[in-house]
Amino acid sequence: MIKRSFFGLVTPKLEYNRVPAPVKELPMPGKVVLFLKDSQNGGGAIAAKVGDTVRTGQRLAASPDSPDYVIASVTGTISALDSYLDAYGQKYTAISIDARGKDEWDAEFDNNKPTLDTAIRFFGFGPGTPSFTPFTDPEKRIRTIVINGMDQDLLLTVNQYVVQNEAADIKNGVQTLKKLTGIERIVIVAPENLVQQAGTTGAEVKVVSAAYPEGLPRMIIKNLFGTVVPAGDTLEDAGYFFLSAEAAAALGTAFSSGRLCVTKVVTVVGKDGKTTNVKTRIGTPVADVLKACNILLNDRDRLILGGPMRGMATYSEDLPVQPDTDGILVQDEAGSVEVTDYPCINCGECIRICPVNIPVNMLVRFLEAGLYEDAAAMYDLNCCIECGLCSYVCVSRIPIFQYIRLGKHELSLMETAEAAYE
Repeated sequence: MIKRSFFGLVTPKLEYNRVPAPVKELPMPGKVVLFLKDSQNGGGAIAAKVGDTVRTGQRLAASPDSPDYVIASVTGTISALDSYLDAYGQKYTAISIDARGKDEWDAEFDNNKPTLDTAIRFFGFGPGTPSFTPFTDPEKRIRTIVINGMDQDLLLTVNQYVVQNEAADIKNGVQTLKKLTGIERIVIVAPENLVQQAGTTGAEVKVVSAAYPEGLPRMIIKNLFGTVVPAGDTLEDAGYFFLSAEAAAALGTAFSSGRLCVTKVVTVVGKDGKTTNVKTRIGTPVADVLKACNILLNDRDRLILGGPMRGMATYSEDLPVQPDTDGILVQDEAGSVEVTDYPCINCGECIRICPVNIPVNMLVRFLEAGLYEDAAAMYDLNCCIECGLCSYVCVSRIPIFQYIRLGKHELSLMETAEAAYE
C-alpha cells in the first residue's frame, strides 16, 4: 500500500503487502531455459551436448567439480546451447531443454547426506540461490543464520506465502541448517501477522515492521540485532548469514524427500495492479507465466523482473524465470514513468527519504560522470542498501537506483582488475 502526501512535505509511507495471495500451480512448460554462468577460468561450457537427455534434478556443469552449475528442472532433451549476455556483461550458456512432460528424477542428490559440501554442490541454483560457501571461509565468523520471511520489494509476497503455508518445511530446513553448519542460533524474521506460523518453525522469531524498506537484510541487522554493517563489508563479515524463507523450505523439503526443489514461487503483478502468486518450474519462459495469468503484452508495455522499487526492466518475454526471480511486473505505457536526462534540481527529496542518510544529490552527479571511485570514497556509494526510494521521489526523474547499481558493478570490476595485477 502506498500513501503519499499531496504537497510532498511529508515523506511517502510505503508498506509491504501483508496478505499473500494463494498460489496457482502452473503445468510443466514445453521448454525451459537455464543460464549457466561462464566463469573467468573458462567454465560454463557445459559438458553435455545438443541431443543429450537430462533428468529432473540433474546437475549440469562444465565438469563434476565446477563451482558453476545449473539443476535441470525438467526431464527432456537438450535442444540448444546458446550464448547469453546479461545487462552487466556477464556471459552465460543458455541451455534449452525440451520437456517430455513427465519427470524422471536423477539419483545423484538422493545418495548424498546433509553436509555442507552437498549444500554447496546442489543448492546454489535452487529457489533464492543461497550460497553456502561463506561457511568454508575461515575469515568469516558467522554466528547467526537469519531466515528472511519478508519480501525484498513492494507488492511481492513470495516469502510471506511460504511462511504462511510451508512452515513445516521451514522447520525441516532449520534442523538441516543446524546439521550443515553447526550453528545453533537460527532466527526467522516475519511481519506481525505471520508470527504464529513463524513460531512453529523452531527458530527464534523476530518481528519486522511492515514499512518499506525494513525487510532488507541490512535494515534487519541494524534494527533487530543492533549491528551496522560497515561500508564495503558483507553480511557474513558482520557474522550473519541470510537466506530466504523459500530457500529454507526448499532445503528442508529436499533432504526429507530426496528430491531437489525445481520450482519457484513468483508474484505476478498485472497492469491493473492485481497480484497473483504462481508456482512454476525454474527456467519457464516469462511468456508462459503471463499467458497463464491472462496478461497480454502490447507494444511499449514495460516488463519488469522483480518489484516496482528494485526490479529490472527487461526486453523480452522469452527470458526465463530464474531461481531468484520473485516477481514479474507488467506496466502499460500510460502507467509507466519515463526517466529523463534532466539535471538534479537540489530539491533534497532523495536525501530526506534515504534510510542511511547518503548525500544522494551529490552521489548521483559523480555516478553520471563515471567517477565511481570518487563516488565511493567521498559520497558513500557502498553504504547504499539499494532500496530505490531515491528514484521513487526524484522530481527530475533521474534513474538514480540504476546509476547506483551500475556504479557498484563497475567499481567491483575495477577492484577485481587491480587485485589481478598485485
